[in-house]
Amino acid sequence: MILIIASTKDPASMNIAHQIKEFYSFEKTNETFHKNPVYQKTINHKKIKLVTINDELIHTQNITNYYTPKLLIFVSRHSSKSGIPTLSVHTPGNLTNRAEKGGLPHQISVSPASVMKEVLKEMMQQKEEKKLVYKVSYECTHHGPSLNIPTMFAELGSSRTQWKDIKAAEAVAHATITAIKTQKKHPTAIGIGGPHYNEKFTKIALTTPTALGHIIPKYAITEIDAEMIKQCVKKTVEKVERIVLDWKGIKSEDKDKLIKALDTTHLKIEKV
Repeated sequence: MILIIASTKDPASMNIAHQIKEFYSFEKTNETFHKNPVYQKTINHKKIKLVTINDELIHTQNITNYYTPKLLIFVSRHSSKSGIPTLSVHTPGNLTNRAEKGGLPHQISVSPASVMKEVLKEMMQQKEEKKLVYKVSYECTHHGPSLNIPTMFAELGSSRTQWKDIKAAEAVAHATITAIKTQKKHPTAIGIGGPHYNEKFTKIALTTPTALGHIIPKYAITEIDAEMIKQCVKKTVEKVERIVLDWKGIKSEDKDKLIKALDTTHLKIEKV
């Protein structure tokens, strides 16, 4: 079973969920969760449930007490001070010992790299078809929950104006369902370095066969050790074939320590 989760506390989330139900004719079931109706649809022999919760999506650490899906997709708002209209994807989890926004310290979710790549590709396709003036981007691994199942966020942002944008919500809805329908497997890498929204890694996913799973940003590298890098490798659905470094997006003082940690993985390292 594949699980899509929306939140009543998130206007973009509810907007995207509404588009999913409308465009793909999800049927209301007798089941409820958080006193909200659960919707269901089978597509390409894959059962999909659409569940709505009354908490913030980042605070769903215990969701696997109720559901154990093969894939979990949170449809969500994205917020940023810049307010740049953005369609984005990422895996949740905390790379550091802080868990200020849900999840568990130093614990990340399992990254469905190929599915995220398909969502990203379809977001770009939808952007072009709908002539949306939006940025399409990977985000780094951040915030809760930290789950031991394949988990990702598909987001619409970055301000209330975009959260209410029906066409943009349709784009995220179509990207989510299209990725679920295809679920192709791609050669996979982990990305390290650069900003929270990494254009280099996004371009790799959009223009080459490679999918990116976990992405460790520049600002987190000082707190990353060999064990966390190994956790990023282990907690990826696909076999990680290499580690891609945004070399200019890594502080000089962090490079030697990082390379030593990377050597313990015995994976190919590529600088971009």
